[in-house]
Amino acid sequence: MSMERGLYGRSVVWMALMCLCTALSAQNEWKRRIVVARDGTGDCRTLTEAIEEIRCFMDYEVTVFIKNGVYKEKVVIPSWLENVVFEGESAEGTVITYDDHANINKMGTFRTYTLKVEGSNITFRNLTIENNAPRLGQAVALHTEGDRLRFIRCRLLGNQDTVYTGAKRTRLYFQECYIEGTTDFIFGPSTALFEDCQIHSKANSYVTAASTPADVEVGYVFHRCRLTADEGVDKVYLGRPWRPYAATFFIRCELGRHIVPQGWHNWNNPANEKSARYAEYGNSGEGSPLEQRVSWAGQLTRKEADRYTDKAYIFRTSSEWIPE
Repeated sequence: MSMERGLYGRSVVWMALMCLCTALSAQNEWKRRIVVARDGTGDCRTLTEAIEEIRCFMDYEVTVFIKNGVYKEKVVIPSWLENVVFEGESAEGTVITYDDHANINKMGTFRTYTLKVEGSNITFRNLTIENNAPRLGQAVALHTEGDRLRFIRCRLLGNQDTVYTGAKRTRLYFQECYIEGTTDFIFGPSTALFEDCQIHSKANSYVTAASTPADVEVGYVFHRCRLTADEGVDKVYLGRPWRPYAATFFIRCELGRHIVPQGWHNWNNPANEKSARYAEYGNSGEGSPLEQRVSWAGQLTRKEADRYTDKAYIFRTSSEWIPE
């Protein structure tokens, strides 16, 4: 009888342990969909909290759905996160914002970001990423370091240095995005294709400041984009070279009247004219005539233009990536 009670007792203990382990496993199970909501109706209230809920280096896709709301936080997506989709409820209603600028405590440009993306193979869809600092210096909204990043129907808002594509030989794709700023508001060394985007200038200044490495053929490509400006803005350059081998192409874009006839600027350094890789093809609009363009900028042939809008060509590296 005592032996039976002993066996029964061990059985009860074993079953209890199994139930406990099952409960703990369920509690710690990694989710494939995480909902973020400021009002507390989701899994998390901030993006930073959601990021902590994602397993490192997972080989499956996780979707972080962000409900409409204003999320004032400085967000870093670390390098060990991959295969994540951050999707807003709506581009206008889902706003990630912060207000650092370079002259706060001598912060400098590269710490001012609202969102910094170090991870790779990440998609952002239907979001606003904003740096709403006053015009007191550089203020980055989006800072990218990762590779194979997609931005689809996103709004990237700021003034000077809105979008920093911060790592050479990384590949970025912007589709149907709205990007605004004042000076050099798209800048850096990455390879990036901007397709069907609106590029909006808020002051007389420069749109791009690429720093493409000398051994990288494709820097920035703007394809079927529309360049617009605030009322009264009437002297904007397509780009100036942050580094000597800056590569930027505008292909089949609509250029507003705010684009100056010269098109490009040498950053007050004539030596840049020998190395910068600037060219256009098939643009339209009041800012598109080529007769007064600077002599050191090029014009692509149709064959070259088709090559520079071929995703397989633009994003070719040791690993194939063709963003859809």
